[in-house]
Amino acid sequence: MRTITYSQAIYEAMREEMARDPNVILIGEDVGAFGGVWGVSGDLVKLFGEDRVRDTPISEAAIVGAGLGAAMVGMRPIVEIMFGDFMPVAGDQLVNQVAKARYMSGGRAKIPLTIRITTGAPGSAAAQHSQSPEGWYMNVPGFKIAVPATAADAKGLLRTAIRGEDPVLFFEHKMLYATKGEVPEDPDFAVPFGQAAVRREGKDVTIIAIGGMLPKALAAAEALAGRGIQAEILDPRTLVPLDKATILVSVQKTSRVIIAYEAHRRLGPGAEIAAMIAEEGIGYLDGPIVRVAARNVPLPYSPELETFVLPSTQDIIEQAEKLVHLAL
Repeated sequence: MRTITYSQAIYEAMREEMARDPNVILIGEDVGAFGGVWGVSGDLVKLFGEDRVRDTPISEAAIVGAGLGAAMVGMRPIVEIMFGDFMPVAGDQLVNQVAKARYMSGGRAKIPLTIRITTGAPGSAAAQHSQSPEGWYMNVPGFKIAVPATAADAKGLLRTAIRGEDPVLFFEHKMLYATKGEVPEDPDFAVPFGQAAVRREGKDVTIIAIGGMLPKALAAAEALAGRGIQAEILDPRTLVPLDKATILVSVQKTSRVIIAYEAHRRLGPGAEIAAMIAEEGIGYLDGPIVRVAARNVPLPYSPELETFVLPSTQDIIEQAEKLVHLAL
């Protein structure tokens, strides 16, 4: 094991897979000499050259379309979308082409396309650079959707995505890039899709924390422990496929559930998880399914207003206390 940052884990996964397979390429805005606006691609252009690390025009539709075309002719492209807020610019390419190409070709066209997307609020970036669009694409069959919250998962899930045969939307929360964690040194270390991780054991309430909400959920669990409440923290790691079995086992054990996500509360990724629990685990519950998420307003620029809109550790603590006391 080595302790590295989330950002470095993503860089290493790309570097190692590009060294292993000459068909792996990286394209996106400023991924070359600049090293990526978030610094993630680093020196990849120096290591692999401009043929395999290509800067693109500022056109999400062109970037995604080029990635799709490359995937269909045998390459394994990694596409970087600088801000997930601008994914709708590539809406037709994503929804009508990338997600459907394998299905509409009767499986003859494999689409090993990994689209790396930044998500979440980095702090006072305002309404057009702070959104969490993961839930938008859960409604589109054909995508796999990864939401790594640790350095190990960032590397392991990205390797799985690059080596797969289906398009993957790989959401990287901006506030996680600098976080550190232990990552296995195994050059083939990979994390399979559809396997959630229990980050902390508990018996009183299950907190399902998506992506950037994991650190807040863990902090909330620590505070709750001091108040006699044992929270179980579950990290889904992928939204599609979703590990329903692990979620339901945890809910059955605790009989209470909170779903924490940074996207807007209305129809965010937690809404689908809540619907699944209601359909398949309603008998386990001793209280309502609670969602802790962003308020249904555009993200403000003002730091004070942004803090008010975004879900917090304190929000999780308060909702957990209400659920536990409701059932007593």
